[in-house]
Amino acid sequence: MKSIAEICGVSRGTVDRALNGRGRVSKETADNIRKVARQLGYQPNPAGKALAARKTCPVIGVVIPAKGNQFFDEVIRGMEEAAGEYEIYGLQIKYYTVKGYDVQEQLGILQRIEPEIQALVICPINDTLIARQLNHMLNKGILVITVNNDIDGAGQHYYVGSDYHSGGTTACALLEALLGTSARIALVVGSKNVLGHRQRLEGFQQRMCQVADFQLIDVIEHEDDDILAYDVMCRLLREHPEINAISILAAGAYGVCRAVMQLPEEKRPLVIGFDTVPTTVEMMKKGLIKATIYQHPYRQGYTAINKAFEYLVHGRRPDKEAYILKNEIKLLENL
Repeated sequence: MKSIAEICGVSRGTVDRALNGRGRVSKETADNIRKVARQLGYQPNPAGKALAARKTCPVIGVVIPAKGNQFFDEVIRGMEEAAGEYEIYGLQIKYYTVKGYDVQEQLGILQRIEPEIQALVICPINDTLIARQLNHMLNKGILVITVNNDIDGAGQHYYVGSDYHSGGTTACALLEALLGTSARIALVVGSKNVLGHRQRLEGFQQRMCQVADFQLIDVIEHEDDDILAYDVMCRLLREHPEINAISILAAGAYGVCRAVMQLPEEKRPLVIGFDTVPTTVEMMKKGLIKATIYQHPYRQGYTAINKAFEYLVHGRRPDKEAYILKNEIKLLENL
């Protein structure tokens, strides 16, 4: 770094900022420094990086609606696996888990942890108050990575998760493959205040227009709560016995299937879902859920923490704005 500084006619501090993407360095100067670094074969010292990171004790705040939602068990497992690989660097992760999608609760957490963290991994509620807070944190220099769900209106942040619109069109196409071109359908979402849930719903409805006799009976929301999902679905099935297909576009599969189990077997709708949480697998083994769409929760968690770590220790921002994990159809036979 001393040689690079001498050749470029700048301080070692300027070299450090240019190579690690920290602070203000003009584009022309930074480009020249990186060019000279490549010519000299510069490589950062991992041991030095580890010592420097341990001195600063970088903290990643994780804000996710994991309470009562088994999907996030695998997300957290991926996060902890990534954190374990970087233990030498003194990386800290602080988890802030909530149940459901309460805007004021999530906003309060973000405001409280802002002074304590250098990076944020969040499954955000799609609300202007949350977007405004994230923009404030971005302006403070905090790296923001949205995981599993994204948000409208936030500035330069990064997303790790599935393509929700594609997931919705896939779910509709899957129903068509299983039922043919005639169905009376109930759709189940967690919350329309979650961007991904809304995108999945839009994708399903868009694809449904291409099928001759697909009729949408109703869309129910349950805040990713199995008890609420059970109550609402019981009422819907009583009021609309013509329903012969249910597509669960978020969590709540256990509650929905318990409602379906109240019907005689010959009158039970065909059910498809998302993800392979233990209760969904149980319902698949009972024959209540015919297929599910998998969105790689472990990889979502691992990738999000990995990218945050790379930034905190090496100063490397993620190399793309979105890391999309493909939706994958799972049957009982290929779980």
